[in-house]
Amino acid sequence: MTSLYQEPAQSEVVGFGALEFHDVFRIYRSGAAETVALRGLDLRVEPRELVALYGPSGSGKSTALHLAAALDEPSAGEVRAFGSSLTRLGDAELASYRARTIAIVFQSGNLWTDLSARENVALGLRLAGRRRKVTEAVDRALDAFDLQRREDQPAGSLSGGEQQRVAIARALVNRPRVLLADEPTGNLDTANSQRAFELLQNIVQQGQKALLLATHNPVIAEACDWIHEMQDGRIIASHPRGQRSLGP
Repeated sequence: MTSLYQEPAQSEVVGFGALEFHDVFRIYRSGAAETVALRGLDLRVEPRELVALYGPSGSGKSTALHLAAALDEPSAGEVRAFGSSLTRLGDAELASYRARTIAIVFQSGNLWTDLSARENVALGLRLAGRRRKVTEAVDRALDAFDLQRREDQPAGSLSGGEQQRVAIARALVNRPRVLLADEPTGNLDTANSQRAFELLQNIVQQGQKALLLATHNPVIAEACDWIHEMQDGRIIASHPRGQRSLGP
């Protein structure tokens, strides 16, 4: 298999965290009604760490990922990536951050079902503005996730596990420094869920990337380096892998 993994610069390994949340609130308002999605979130994700946000729907996990991806802004507090405050970046810097520093894997995969696996992966590069050596990069991504024999099939005709592998390949093809995963195994059966998670683990271990994962699956959460249990927009408990069980 070809490797997609890339050694980080030294500045990515020491000094600043890959992601940092400092007393972050996110409040949504509709008329006189308020919904507090995050309540003073403090969190640090280091390079080469796989960190889980674990909790039920509505606990604030996805909101935290959207803030980390600069798809939303905090109502108060600060989110930083490698030392840079996301709220202080200009439009061009934010576009570059979203295209090159981070990548997101969603629960549904968010593939273009009429496009082939190859075309979906190539789209990840083109949306990032990359025009050179696209074919070679896509070849590496398809090979890394054992998709060569399915590359010309419409994404909608692939199995759930294959679709999620295409989604992960698309996220990684531009070699981001941080990977965000929002319930990436939620639509998969047990076997495919485990395989998809093992791919994400390999990305962190071999590629030395940071990975922030939102999940309500205790088995997935317990395999991460750090587990932060969330409830009502807060972290209510944090512990490293193996320190305690999330089971009933």
